[in-house]
Amino acid sequence: METFMLKKIPFAILFVFIVCNIAFPQQGENDGPGPRAQARCNFSDEDKITVDYFSPSMRGRRIFGGLVPYGKVWRTGDEAAMFVTDEDLVALKGTNIPAGSYTIVMVPNPGKWTLIINKNTVYESGELVRVPMSVKRLSAPVEQFTISFDQGAGSCTMRVSWENTQASLEFAKRNTDLPLREFVSGRPQK
Repeated sequence: METFMLKKIPFAILFVFIVCNIAFPQQGENDGPGPRAQARCNFSDEDKITVDYFSPSMRGRRIFGGLVPYGKVWRTGDEAAMFVTDEDLVALKGTNIPAGSYTIVMVPNPGKWTLIINKNTVYESGELVRVPMSVKRLSAPVEQFTISFDQGAGSCTMRVSWENTQASLEFAKRNTDLPLREFVSGRPQK
């Protein structure tokens, strides 16, 4: 009986190994969203803009016009990015953004991009505004999807870089000395 059991042990171990690999496969590097990342821009006082997002890699793939189709809403990384501002902002391309938490998605196209700021955490409803973004071709590819900010005199320029493309949009704090109605279109009204 003892030799019978000794002969069965290697088969039992092999069986458990196969079942575990089928039931609990190891995740490859292509599975799931990329690592979490955060971009932040601080204005001269305590106010700031923060974007929390996932940062996937190219891994030899064609991104824009391939993995990310042109003319379609893109979740900005692997999931919709969370955009938080402590202060009322003016996107310098034309609109007011009240202080709060939003999701951002984008619509990339070869010569122009559109940033969509959404009041809800789910894109399907609650669109606050669509703002055009400046786009330029990069001389060297960017492997890891990146959102960053350049801080200027009283403004923050958000840069979205991946593959050979960079889209950007400048934000400034709304001038609280002027009535809100004067910034309805992002430009002072007469």
